Amino acid sequence: MNTVLGIILLVCAVFLIVVVLLQDNKSGLSSTVGGGADTFYGKNKSAAKDQMLSKITMWVAIVFVAVVLVVYIIQPDTAIDTDKWFKENFDSNPETTAAQTPAAPNAVDAAITEAVTEAETAADAAAEPQG
Repeated sequence: MNTVLGIILLVCAVFLIVVVLLQDNKSGLSSTVGGGADTFYGKNKSAAKDQMLSKITMWVAIVFVAVVLVVYIIQPDTAIDTDKWFKENFDSNPETTAAQTPAAPNAVDAAITEAVTEAETAADAAAEPQG
């Protein structure tokens, strides 16, 4: 279903771009620079073409907006539970975090990991009340 709606959105977007580019610019300077295209088509044919392109643009834009709204409504909720993610990744229990430490791929990384673990252990020991 999402693939079909995605294809419809893509086709509508490309079609809107093409139809908008085909429309005549309504500014007065375009006829001066372009040589006045109204003499070739005639005033009525040009106006009819502009009206047709305007209606096509309107309807394709309406379809595009409707499909975007449908896709937005039916999309799955991808929100991340930040509290759960924080608890899983930054648990304050040192035994849990030490168990989650990944294995080092080489000797230098292993030495760094060991030094960090020893520093954490020393910091925990210093933080404990002496009695």
